[in-house]
Amino acid sequence: MASIPGHISTMPLSVQGIGKSFGNLSVLSDVSLEVAAGELVCLLGPSGCGKTTLLRIIAGLERQDAGRLLIGPRDISRAHPQERDYGILFQSYALFPNLTIEQNIGYGLSTRNLLRSQIRERVAQMLELVGLTASATKYPGQLSGGQQQRVGLARALAPSPSLLLLDEPMSALDAKVREHLRQELRSLQQQLGITTVMVTHDQDEAMVMADRIAVMNQGRIEQFDTPENIYRYPATPFVANFVGHANWLDYQSVSDGRVHLGPLSLQLDKAVAGGPGRLFCRPEVLRIDNQAQASNSVAAQVKHKLFMGNRYRLTVELEQLQGQPLVADISADLGAAPLDAERVWLTFPPHGMQAFPGGAV
Repeated sequence: MASIPGHISTMPLSVQGIGKSFGNLSVLSDVSLEVAAGELVCLLGPSGCGKTTLLRIIAGLERQDAGRLLIGPRDISRAHPQERDYGILFQSYALFPNLTIEQNIGYGLSTRNLLRSQIRERVAQMLELVGLTASATKYPGQLSGGQQQRVGLARALAPSPSLLLLDEPMSALDAKVREHLRQELRSLQQQLGITTVMVTHDQDEAMVMADRIAVMNQGRIEQFDTPENIYRYPATPFVANFVGHANWLDYQSVSDGRVHLGPLSLQLDKAVAGGPGRLFCRPEVLRIDNQAQASNSVAAQVKHKLFMGNRYRLTVELEQLQGQPLVADISADLGAAPLDAERVWLTFPPHGMQAFPGGAV
């Protein structure tokens, strides 16, 4: 893509105590988040969690029942959509099939009291920015899905908005195109420095694109943090289970920094409240060896081995917990682990485990 034309005056976004119900159904409950100027925040969660409704409220397409919205110092809580100074890219791109690409991009500029020469110049800049100068006179039906997405993005950016809203912008594309365009979109957003809020249900997309992720569940934000912290240090059992693959073990009690699971006990590196709970760890933190290690080493039976290119995913059962199944990821390097052994030793590193007292998934 080309260098960045024009000037964008980016602003922070403040979402304060937003509530929304449809009849007796509460869709959003006291949702708050602060998006810094130039930051890309992803709203991530399962279908029905409220993420799209929140984006539509930010856009002014839905009216909240409670709470405030600010772009910079300006309160836009009751402002009409055209007064909110944002660009938006929908899942469908919403291009006009009877207009050329340059006409689609310039559509939103025609109401801004600009001279025709200024509109032509801005459209030309946007076409160059998204690499579609040669397609200016084509129609949307003559372009691929990825090219149409670029046109939609160029149209959203043409008026130089202070906020960019993205509603599942790549869900209609195939995996290869989606992976390429998410990198392009992220690079462009960073170059522009434009404050961006994106809705997605694709956790991989959120992980690679976002500065921070708001994981939503049943109308609330369960955790608002960096992708690394969301993955490594989930705040709730829901976040742990929704993002990435989670292993869970029920424990009955805690004493002296150890959790007790029937005949087993495992050392943790952090203090945890007593009583029963659930122990969480990711597949890649588990170690597999031919013999027992110094601590936190448990005998297991290998039940299944799946080759995944750069790693093997093993399904193992813990002998002392009546065949409790767990998943472990190990390197695909042939010398890295005893892949052909039926009985192995599974080691739980203390730093890789997190206890949720009384927590249900």
